[in-house]
Amino acid sequence: MRASSPTRIKSTASLPETEERSSWILHHPSALHNLEQIISASRGKQIVMFLDYDGTLSPIVQDPDRAFMSREMREVVKDVARYFPTAIVTGRCRDKVYSFVRLAELYYAGSHGMDIKAPSKHSKCHRGNKTVIFQAGTEFLPMINEVYKVLVNKTSSIPGAKVENNKFCLSVHFRCVEEKRWAALAEQVKEVLSAYPQLKLTQGRKVFEIRPTIKWDKGKALEFLLESLGYANSNDILPVYIGDDQTDEDAFKVLRDRGQGFGILVSKVAKKTNAAYSLQEPSEVKEFLRQLVVEWKRLSSLQGGQYIGRAHM
Repeated sequence: MRASSPTRIKSTASLPETEERSSWILHHPSALHNLEQIISASRGKQIVMFLDYDGTLSPIVQDPDRAFMSREMREVVKDVARYFPTAIVTGRCRDKVYSFVRLAELYYAGSHGMDIKAPSKHSKCHRGNKTVIFQAGTEFLPMINEVYKVLVNKTSSIPGAKVENNKFCLSVHFRCVEEKRWAALAEQVKEVLSAYPQLKLTQGRKVFEIRPTIKWDKGKALEFLLESLGYANSNDILPVYIGDDQTDEDAFKVLRDRGQGFGILVSKVAKKTNAAYSLQEPSEVKEFLRQLVVEWKRLSSLQGGQYIGRAHM
């Protein structure tokens, strides 16, 4: 549990260039330092942006109900959505993450992509089915609610444990639990789930994720959104997915297998990933997105608005 839940490094300074870190960076270089390369790959194509929320657009915090994004980050994401179709893909309940982001021009894919809604406000870069609403596993909702109540009662004996109902899935947070109680909490969660074989347990950053055992994840959500946008079989797009957690690996793998676009892992520690690039923390995500838009606008203006794709013509 400890290995898969690394302690967040509080300093914003770069990590010491250990041999392991240096080797990892060679394979997953900074997206900020390689912005020119990413922009070059987007020439003649439509960028489509996918963003995780916690740990990507907002910092990881002790209380998940207070994972607010900064005003500056909101303005940057709003600017991104003005030029590129943009989706938030998160394990959070869709309504919950919308209450944090509050941008009507985005796609929102909550519950690890099992609950998807199109923008209520459209920008010029959106095309395809603009009324898309998709929900996977609605038959599991009564079970999810039942397990939520059982887990809240079961874990109440462990101080700091917090069970979050994300509608189509559940999260059991243990960021505020003493490390010596982690194993006991894990056993409690497993004991409850043993009575529900239709649900599966995975682990993220100091959180247990409980989802239906259906073949749906953030990678499937990415593919669904591309199809809904009218880009299912298009070679004229560059999907970019930015995320920090294990559940984002499904989306990174989809992009790698498609040979199209880039996954960007947000992490200060070296770890196995399908992402092509890396960023260290949300502040770097903000700067990467800001520079991406600035550079795109600059190059587009130099070439009469025809630098990237036909969707903006």
